[in-house]
Amino acid sequence: MDFAYDAVTEGYRQRLLAFMDEHVYPAEPAPDLAALQRVARERGLWNLFLTGEHGAGLTNLQYAPLAEIMGRSPSLAPAALNCAAPDTGNMELLAGFGTPWQRDRWLRPLLDGRIRSAFCMTEPEVASSDATNIATRIERDGDQYRINGRKWFATGGMSPRCEIFVVMGRSDPDAPRHRQQSMVLVPRDTPGVTVVRGLHSFGYDDGDHGGHAEIEFADVRVPAEHLIGGEGDGFAIAQARLGPGRIHHCMRLIGMAERALELLCRRVTARVAFGRPLAEQGVVQDWIAESRVRIEQARLLVLKTAWLMDTVGNQGAHTEIQAIKIAVPSAVEWILDKAIQAHGAAGVSQDTPLAGLWSRARTIRIADGPDEVHRRSLARRELRRFSP
Repeated sequence: MDFAYDAVTEGYRQRLLAFMDEHVYPAEPAPDLAALQRVARERGLWNLFLTGEHGAGLTNLQYAPLAEIMGRSPSLAPAALNCAAPDTGNMELLAGFGTPWQRDRWLRPLLDGRIRSAFCMTEPEVASSDATNIATRIERDGDQYRINGRKWFATGGMSPRCEIFVVMGRSDPDAPRHRQQSMVLVPRDTPGVTVVRGLHSFGYDDGDHGGHAEIEFADVRVPAEHLIGGEGDGFAIAQARLGPGRIHHCMRLIGMAERALELLCRRVTARVAFGRPLAEQGVVQDWIAESRVRIEQARLLVLKTAWLMDTVGNQGAHTEIQAIKIAVPSAVEWILDKAIQAHGAAGVSQDTPLAGLWSRARTIRIADGPDEVHRRSLARRELRRFSP
């Protein structure tokens, strides 16, 4: 078992670390995303997440430490490298399930960073943790599909560059439970599409880098060739899309935790209370030690999961994907909480990135399936091993 990065990964790591120091961190107060993207492309730091012909050709295991570095500035770095959700998942979806026409029309401009996209799955009126509850209707009408429903927390939907929505809805209510759903591509400017409002997470939005939208689809019509895969394939396609998305979240979360721990250590060595540096307080040392342990545990589990996805496929890594989705956001939320505590009032203010990072970690305990759903599924998998 070799824990060293291979030569390809290390080469990308060094280039990415330099890019972060020279361009991303200095730009955080007033980002110019277009300028950052130009530099990233010039340095070959583009579409690193995507395997195969369309991306850099990295494995999940090679990409993991790179996504971790991006996670140190999650609002800016992933977008600068064209590795930001939900575009990553939508590009993977189009690459894997799109027709040649769909890939040429939508995947190509997404790969070039010319447009953005949104994934419309979650709904305000149903428990979307169970994707079979989705109520939005997708009905065949001649050579078109008609869409009616309401979606929300469609990340990317508030970006002025968002041009395409990937919409999941119910196409056949009488089919077996996991064959009732389909997916269609809906251009943003289609008549009947209304972006109702932007939604905040704990008061934060992502501006041009994402922005969560509530969207109404009222008798929206798109050509039949906008269907992704076949009718009834929507649930399976969604699961194929969400697996890589979950591990990408966890990869970036580790970078968020590393930055939080770094800020925590700098703060407590510079501040004095009750006659001695905060770093000498036993409770603070406890926080630091526990933070390092949790980061190392989380990183190893994520790397194992990435390796399994590369070697036995996403389905073969299903247990580990669920395990990281449970363990990593919770661990990182704890670390961020302690970093905020050490900063006092500054920790909850806009003067450090900590409050924004905490909101992301807490939100990911809900996004792509809440903790409780993953725990239930994981427990059932374990129990099956012992069932007669």
